[in-house]
Parts: sequence; structure tokens; C-alpha cells
Amino acid sequence: MAKAAASYVCSACAATTTKWSGRCESCGEWNTIEQETPLASGPKSRSLGNTRGRTVPLMELSDDEAPPPRTSSTISELDRVLGGGLVPASAILVGGDPGIGKSTLLLQAAASFAKTGLKVIYASGEEASAQIRMRAQRLGLADAPVKLAAETNLRDIITTLEAERPALAIVDSIQTMWADHVDSAPGSVAQVRACAHELTTFAKRSGTSIIMVGHVTKDGQIAGPRVVEHMVDTVLYFEGERGHQFRILRSVKNRFGPADEIGVFEMTGAGLAEVTNPSALFLSERGAPSPGSVVFAGVEGTRPVLVELQALVAPSPHSQPRRAVVGWDGNRLAMILAVLEARCGIPFAGLDVYLNVAGGMKINDPAADLAVAAALLSAREDAAIPAETVVFGEISLSGALRPVGQTQNRLKEAQKLGFSAAILPHGGKTGPVKGLNLTRPADLTAFVGEVFGAG
Repeated sequence: MAKAAASYVCSACAATTTKWSGRCESCGEWNTIEQETPLASGPKSRSLGNTRGRTVPLMELSDDEAPPPRTSSTISELDRVLGGGLVPASAILVGGDPGIGKSTLLLQAAASFAKTGLKVIYASGEEASAQIRMRAQRLGLADAPVKLAAETNLRDIITTLEAERPALAIVDSIQTMWADHVDSAPGSVAQVRACAHELTTFAKRSGTSIIMVGHVTKDGQIAGPRVVEHMVDTVLYFEGERGHQFRILRSVKNRFGPADEIGVFEMTGAGLAEVTNPSALFLSERGAPSPGSVVFAGVEGTRPVLVELQALVAPSPHSQPRRAVVGWDGNRLAMILAVLEARCGIPFAGLDVYLNVAGGMKINDPAADLAVAAALLSAREDAAIPAETVVFGEISLSGALRPVGQTQNRLKEAQKLGFSAAILPHGGKTGPVKGLNLTRPADLTAFVGEVFGAG
């Protein structure tokens, strides 16, 4: 059998090529191509049918098996994102920008789990044990029964975990771990993949839950090969702007609970504090109604969240007007502007457009289309939307308004926070909500006419 050829992998985007080059053709980064030697040459026979394996036991789909047990961390926002608590033998990957608070969150989680009776080991490859103790003292967690280890050798860490048999092990971070059987530098694609595979396999074999911290690239994705996210059971992203005190823990993958669930925290001098009512917090600094300000009733996972969208439209001194977006998809903003011009005859040529989601929140909900359109029109016409009104709905390219999911939950959250009116599309599974006056325009043109008196 011919010897397997070595491949070359980009450490920035994990793109694979057959030859080395100074610049990656996929992401454009320089000096990130590394040679990756195959781990094995594969089976000697071309057909797997020529070799016999063991018979795999089969089970019925209808087997009545109890759900996996969960352990609560007593941090309700973390438990919500995990799907109800920590599942034994689970592998969890946590990513986030540098300095956003990942280590603080996990140290608080480690202390909380340890105080519930679980044996917890915190292994750091980035900080010495003395540094972790200093953070624990600042957070008031010095008395938590958490075992610390400062090590980067994966073989030594796994040997220690096999001897100690903890219920939870936290590895900070996966990019600093070094597997001595892989001929590559720490942080490389081969090392990250091998270390993640070894830790995930150990979790399944021993019953220990593993939480791995992952660095992120400049695009906000977890650095290293994407196969790492496929290996683990849960992928969490810790988001937030450094200028804001709010932090969002978002689940993008969860085999034991709903994906896209969020937990909201507030960064304080004593660490991360839970925010049980994020809608009230995001709207707490909202003053009198002003042009360009609209409250959007969104849904993140299973939780309705009300946030303020802010738009500014001003004459542009440049031949090419600016389109700046913070907290939303810039491509979707361009689509909304095109629909307003093509279907409603409202041009934005020669105007700079700025859109911001207040509080450092990032929105992926398509129901924000109508709220964005309302904010843009409010800023352009210098006409404020009433302060007690929430807006949500999806806009199609034809200018039609499409109903969105969980309409009733959005309306109940708005009513709970004291709003008295809502603008939303026709249709959808919703009933009357006491105290809310509902406006249902037929399409985007009707919305412009009813709200702004134009069309």
C-alpha cells in the first residue's frame, strides 16, 4: 500500500492544502501553514469486509431509558445555558475574547460545584496556582474546596485525573495543552485536535465532566480546527463588549439541552453577578422617547428579551455613505435599506446610517427586521416612536411582513415590563394579551403609512 502523503493545515482557519505556502489562500493569513503528518496509514486491506470485527449491541429506539442526572451549580444562569445543570461524562468547550471573563466565570462555577459536594480540579496552562488563588480571594472564593494544578503536559494532567477521579475538571486553555505524542507546537491544529480528542475520550471513559477553555480568532470563532466543536457535547460562547458591564453566555451547541439559550451576567468588582431579568436591565437606562430609538421584543433560546435598537441617519459628506452596525448583521441592514427604497420609495442614498444594539447585546433573531426598519425611519423622519411600544416581525424581499415564532411569549414579556402597545405582523399563534394594544399592518408599506403617516 502506498504511504499516505502529509498534508498542510492553516492554524488560523484549519484549511487543508497539499503543499506549503507562505500565505493561506482561504483566510489570507501569513506564516500559518503547518505540516500535519497522518496519525496512521489506515487498514492494510482495501475492503473492511475482509476483516472481522465484533458485533455491536443494538437497542430499540423506544427503550424507556432515564434521562442523564444533572448537578446544579446554584448559578441559575449557567444552569439555564447547560440545559438544567452539569451532566456526568460531558465535554464542554467555552470560547470568548481575551479578558472577557472566561476564567472568572469558570472559577466561580468550579467553586459553586465544589460547594455542592463535587470533587473539582482546575488545571491551568496559562496561570500559576498563586495567580488563581489571588483571583479566588478577590472573588471571595478562597474557602472553596477546589484543587488547583498548573501544568501544560496533557499526559501528566490525564494521569492526575485518573488518580484523583474528580467529578469535574476544568482545563484552561486547550490551546496551551501539549500532547507529547504529537510532533507539533502547542496551539497548532494538530495539537488542539489531539488534546481535545484525548480529553473528550477520557470524559466518556471515566465519567468525569470536562470543561475546556478555547481561545477565539479575530472573527470571533474558536481557534483551531472546527472538528473540536464536533467532538464535544456542548459549545458555549462568552460574549460582551469591554465597555459594557453585561456579559452573555450563549449556547451554540448542546446535546443535553436547547441550543441558542443565553445566560446574562453583569461584571462587577466582586466577579460576575447573575441577571435574572435581562429585559429590565437592558432597558433600565432608557430615557424619554427620541427619534431612532425602538424597543425590540426578541427571543434568545427559550427566553424573551427586550432590547433597545438605536439608529442614526445623517447626511453624508462622502460620495460613498457609511453603513455601520454594532450588534446586528450588516448584510441584513443592507437588505432592509434596499427593501425600504424599492418597495416603499424611501431612499437612503447620500445618507450615513448607523445602527446599534444597546447594552452590548448581539442579536441573531430575524424578527428584528421590523424594529430595525422602524428605527431607521424614525431617525430619518425625526419622528419618535411612542416609548410604550414594542416592535417585532420579519421582512421579506417583497415587502411583506412574516409572522415569527413565540409571539405570545414576546407579548407577555412586553406586558410584564409595562408596555401598552405592540406592532407585529398578521398571523402567528397568538391570542389577546391584557393591557396590550396590537397593531398588525398588512405589509411594510402599510406599516410606514400607519406609523409615520407616509407610504
